[in-house]
Amino acid sequence: MTVKLSLATLDQVSATAGTPAYARDQLVPGILHFGVGNFHRAHQAVYLDALFNKGEDLDWAILGAGMLPSDAAMREKLAAQDYLTTVVEQDVNVMAAHVTGAMAGMLPIGDSAAIIEALADPKIRIVSMTITEGGYFIDASGSFNPAHPAIAADAANPSAPKTVFGLIVAGLLRRREAGIAPFTVMSCDNIPHNGKVTLNAVAGLAALIDPALADWIKTHVAFPNSMVDRITPATGPREIGILRDQFGIEDNWPVFCEEFKQWVMEDTFPAGRPALEKVGVTFVPDVSPYELMKIRILNGGHAAIAYPAALLDIHFVHEAMEHPLIRAFLAKLENEEIIPCVPPVPNTNLQDYFALIERRFLNPKIGDTIPRLAQDGSNRQPKFILPSTADRLAAGKSITGLSLVSALWCRYFEGMSDSGKQIAFNDVHAERLQKAALASRQDAMVFLAEEDIFGTVNRDERFRKAFAHALATLRSHGTATTLQLYLDNKLDGQD
Repeated sequence: MTVKLSLATLDQVSATAGTPAYARDQLVPGILHFGVGNFHRAHQAVYLDALFNKGEDLDWAILGAGMLPSDAAMREKLAAQDYLTTVVEQDVNVMAAHVTGAMAGMLPIGDSAAIIEALADPKIRIVSMTITEGGYFIDASGSFNPAHPAIAADAANPSAPKTVFGLIVAGLLRRREAGIAPFTVMSCDNIPHNGKVTLNAVAGLAALIDPALADWIKTHVAFPNSMVDRITPATGPREIGILRDQFGIEDNWPVFCEEFKQWVMEDTFPAGRPALEKVGVTFVPDVSPYELMKIRILNGGHAAIAYPAALLDIHFVHEAMEHPLIRAFLAKLENEEIIPCVPPVPNTNLQDYFALIERRFLNPKIGDTIPRLAQDGSNRQPKFILPSTADRLAAGKSITGLSLVSALWCRYFEGMSDSGKQIAFNDVHAERLQKAALASRQDAMVFLAEEDIFGTVNRDERFRKAFAHALATLRSHGTATTLQLYLDNKLDGQD
């Protein structure tokens, strides 16, 4: 017998899963969050749920918001179960479920007026977001792009914005006019210096509307940097079925994730914050070393294994790590080219950190997929891989492995695996990337000409030569043989 998740059934659900120890009617929203996806519900919401379970800070509940069709689907499914979420944490030998109730509700999706009204509410003191790496309107250099059509549209019609940043600007303007202290804006996305990037987007859009407002935002609004980490796959029939069959719970959109989680933040919250340090969040003066470590080693590692695995018809991440060539490729790449570019991190051994990453990637319970890692490469490559390439080039060091990662990405966008199976893309720029990848069969430099992705790295002759050689080897010898040549130090003609 199964139980449909809702407030009315929590007593029954508690037979197989942990349930909130606090009364939901005592919650008061203090955080408005954009992008109520799986990661947010497995991370920020879990930390807040743990804090509420201690009976503390119940005035920091989450109010969800969004503008996308996917947000509407999430709102519909969560509303049907009173905005509860079942989170299933999985380690190799352990699987446990608990229901989180930190979300008090979600605003009508796409309703700019309702969202701006909520942003102006003095009880909202933090506005947070998980809108993916591609949602910040930045170019390959990491700079805000004020000419983006969506930004230009919001600047032309600031009272009815359609982007998250347009809404934030409108909310801050309303608070300034009413004499209400501004909220803190907190990014929870995997972007280097995510707080600064968010500031540039918010102030950059505000400057197009009213330069004085932009100056006020720069002076009065806090944008703390943060590093977030938890591997959280997409939810599908597999996850819904496991929850139903093993825990007897019917959840419209459960979240499966690894047991490990981490959150490091700069403690810059003038309007106050929940006491998250009591539930494992680390507050530091400067998050830069932590975020660079995570983005280069973990996110860069994910990006590195995604494309050889896809070309070899591997579906799950743990299966990719069980493939001897892929695991050895990742280890050599990390130890020789990525980790040497990562500056020291307080109280952290980088080799131990990478060993932890390997164990996490090997976790078979997670069910994380190669298609998830391979998606959105046009936004992820410039943030997770190419900065390491640029650092190595600047230092005059070898970039054989990093060039191979870029070549694998190009080969992936030809659309067929080594066995001839069709590859399904999930990238906003998929059409032009595939066109460039196919054209690179005649001239490898066509793919590198995508300057909004490769920036200035594509102008370095060492990178161009290494990329072209790796790509030609992939086409003539296949993925497995190319990986072996790299492992044998023979990919770039070394003895």
